[in-house]
Amino acid sequence: MRIKTRFNPVGGFQDLWSEFKRPNPYRWPILAASLLSTFTLMFWVTQEKVIGPPIRPQVSLISTFPEGRSEAEIVASNLENQRLKEQWEARRDEREAEIQDMYRTLGRATGIDVDAMERQIAEDQAREEAERLRALEQAGIAADPQVETQADGAVDASGE
Repeated sequence: MRIKTRFNPVGGFQDLWSEFKRPNPYRWPILAASLLSTFTLMFWVTQEKVIGPPIRPQVSLISTFPEGRSEAEIVASNLENQRLKEQWEARRDEREAEIQDMYRTLGRATGIDVDAMERQIAEDQAREEAERLRALEQAGIAADPQVETQADGAVDASGE
């Protein structure tokens, strides 16, 4: 059997034409519904919209520093910012100390043993610090007083 005869559409078109020629009162509405559904589907498929990647924004960098600052000006600016930061931290520490004093006063006024609570907190913190140092030693990091560990677990060997 040859491929050309297997896929020849002439026989199919002849059957379709012979069926269409037969008198049938619904042949025109069926043909209209078939064509309408076909063209509707084709229209819907061809109206596909493809959205590409967004356009990169134009970025304008705004610098509050003058152009061409010298190294000495940069160092002076950094030292001034560090001084301001230390002042803010000192004020924050003072406020926290005042708040702790207020809570101690409130606790004593309500009959709570504040001194025992502070001792318990200090013991818990010392125990947690010892466990942390033990974990660091097991991980192979020496307990060097020059090495500080930060809250996120990163190790800072700068000694500051």
